[in-house]
Amino acid sequence: MMWTKRWRLSVANAANNPDPGRLVLGIESSCDESAAAVVEDGRRVLSSVVASQIKDHAPFGGVVPELASRRHLENLSPVVTSALSQAQLTLDDISGVAVTQGPGLIGALLIGLNLAKALAWSRGLPMVGVSHLEGHLAALGLCQEPPPYPFMALLVSGGHTSIFLVRGPGGQQELGSTVDDAAGEAFDKVAKLYGLGYPGGVIIDRMAAQGDPSVIKLPRPRMHDGTLDFSFSGLKSAVVRFREQNQGQSYRMEDLCAGFQEAVVEVLVKKTLTAAKEQGVRHLALAGGVAANHRLRQAMAQAAGEAGFGVTLPPLELCTDNAAMIAAAGCHHLRAGKRLSLEADAISRLPRGGALPGEPAA
Repeated sequence: MMWTKRWRLSVANAANNPDPGRLVLGIESSCDESAAAVVEDGRRVLSSVVASQIKDHAPFGGVVPELASRRHLENLSPVVTSALSQAQLTLDDISGVAVTQGPGLIGALLIGLNLAKALAWSRGLPMVGVSHLEGHLAALGLCQEPPPYPFMALLVSGGHTSIFLVRGPGGQQELGSTVDDAAGEAFDKVAKLYGLGYPGGVIIDRMAAQGDPSVIKLPRPRMHDGTLDFSFSGLKSAVVRFREQNQGQSYRMEDLCAGFQEAVVEVLVKKTLTAAKEQGVRHLALAGGVAANHRLRQAMAQAAGEAGFGVTLPPLELCTDNAAMIAAAGCHHLRAGKRLSLEADAISRLPRGGALPGEPAA
């Protein structure tokens, strides 16, 4: 096909660029955040723009996939334009494009992927697909003081809860993951059950700060099962049973939020610490949207300090979905010579390990 021939010619011309990872345009649209960013040399964020959809999805108590896709169609192109403007650059200055290929909502992913293809094809730029999970880990490299390799990372968000041993850029090995609900998903479902509002994790975090976690005892699922895997479906069910058994009874919602949050945090921190000790790693890190949770940050820092480990807690803007993390991960892949073809598709789910097709699952 003519466009395929033109693409190959453009990429051949782009090969003359000695460093495709010098100025990378990142595009992220895996869920409900339309984001674009420009990152220099995989470390310096020149711009990062995020168009949030929280107000659009709040009336439904969660993300509506079709609505998210429609908003990406409206927002993503202006967001890219804004990111370039903030960086005081044009597409002529960009050396490569990185885009989230998966996992995520398939319709939302396709919006970002197709925009990235159009930009790369029209400008003859090399393009790479990035795993959303790897992006969250790459965000740690954008911190003012990045964690030293190797380190143990707890990646926890609305859709993912995993422990990764990170040996270097792009060199991560998943040691444990959730077998059902992710931690962030459990937060949102409990908040929806009680009509607390959306996003549930933020609201529970705020209410828990005013509660006593010792008042309402809840189970710690898979705490002592001998694995590094997680399960939060049973904890969510325990909250449902508590609600049914205590209808008409007086209890503070703040105490319930604190008790639920403490159960989640205790399991997350204990298993991450166990993984680090088993692997002989002496530095811990948090990544993902739930890494913004105040109690989790406090507990992880405390556990690391007591064990004599170092710890990296990323700034809040690097916890939630953003495109700077995609650009940072993309820089590594571009410099390694990886390329994404125009025929490549979005991938809603990834196999255990979090690697995209064609990448080794360490």
